[in-house]
Amino acid sequence: MSQSANFGSDSIGKLLKEQAIPASVGILIMSIYGIVDTIFVGRWIGSMGIAAITVVMPITFLIGAIGMSIGVGGASIISRALGEGNREKAFLAFGNQMVMTVVLGITFSLLGGWFIEEILAVFGGRGDILDPAREYFWTTLLGIPFLAWAMMSNNVIRAVGFPKVAMYTLIVPAVANLILDPVFIVWLDMGMRGAAWATILGYFASAVYTFYFFVSGKSELRVTPKEFILDPAIVREISAIGSVTLARQGTISLLYIVLNNTLFKYGGELSISMWGIINRVMSFANFPVLGVTQGFVPIAGYNYGAKLWDRVLKVIQSAIRYGTAISLILFCLIMLLAPGFVEVFTQDENLIQQTPGAMRIVFIATPLITFQLIGSAYFQAIGKAGPALFLALTKQGIFLIPLILILPLFFGLTGVWISFPIADISAAVISFWYLKRATRSYGTIRVVPSRA
Repeated sequence: MSQSANFGSDSIGKLLKEQAIPASVGILIMSIYGIVDTIFVGRWIGSMGIAAITVVMPITFLIGAIGMSIGVGGASIISRALGEGNREKAFLAFGNQMVMTVVLGITFSLLGGWFIEEILAVFGGRGDILDPAREYFWTTLLGIPFLAWAMMSNNVIRAVGFPKVAMYTLIVPAVANLILDPVFIVWLDMGMRGAAWATILGYFASAVYTFYFFVSGKSELRVTPKEFILDPAIVREISAIGSVTLARQGTISLLYIVLNNTLFKYGGELSISMWGIINRVMSFANFPVLGVTQGFVPIAGYNYGAKLWDRVLKVIQSAIRYGTAISLILFCLIMLLAPGFVEVFTQDENLIQQTPGAMRIVFIATPLITFQLIGSAYFQAIGKAGPALFLALTKQGIFLIPLILILPLFFGLTGVWISFPIADISAAVISFWYLKRATRSYGTIRVVPSRA
């Protein structure tokens, strides 16, 4: 029996733990890497280094998200095809994913280098931030194709039932970066360029690791030259489902454009550094629910393809319960320890004094993001791109961006921070309603323990 077949027979609680714990650990390691990376930059380069990374990272991940979107789209097809017993379609989807990722990853990396000045200006790379941002971005572009491959592979590996291997695809670049940061930034004194080289070598290590997994024969996926020929129907399906992820990341990047420019207007370079620290802590606080969401997708997709409706309902209930409970614990820790978190990143007294209050406001409604992420992920898992796209864009596109544009007119810099909890609450309510309506025939969506 193939590894993925367990999705239709094992208990939901067991499956979700097997999938979500490795995903959460991988995301946790990645978030720790981001935190440590920012610590090295903040302490050895300065607050403008933190601001530069804050400007560049959404650009990098927008380009790299091409691989993630192809991975999510293809993984949805693979999960459902394996659930239906259609291995040929699964193999074809994977071969098409590989070609799309390589071609588009290289193309957009080249375009990023060609328009580097214009892109940085749009994302808030102005004033004292511009020079370190340019230095960091130019070097980081070399690693974007490897990042795209690793992001694509991570989703496929999870879809075929190897959550621990998927976890290692996140741990490998993080560990490599943690080792290389002190080498390039401190010992070789390479500044922002050193931080960038540590990052791209981590991407390369992850890409090599995932490539080895696929050629080692451990995966049930098999690819021959005929699967590399792009199939229009498969490409359209990958693009339609993956567009949800790409649109989400595109909206997040648009959010960063609005956010960075608004912060610069109302608080200058310092406020962008504040957001850089808050964002790093946010990535840490959100790791459990992101892990649960990633673990949820292949289980939901497989059981939907196998028409096991009661199991689909149970995995939704369990995912919401686990994600909310764990993120609530981390939320409490952040409320209590916000000043300590800030002091880890910087010795700048202005940042230490001003950031904790803003951080607490931003995190007020964070436990509710479980509903947002599971809602969108459910529709992606079952191949319904329309509602998945709408829910993916609800928080950032429909609520947060307009709020950031409007509220500072009345409340100044504080208006930026209070936009986050308002958007979180609004998006959670809409996502819950969509889930309840869509699964009405399965039963009632309740945040209660599942017996499976």
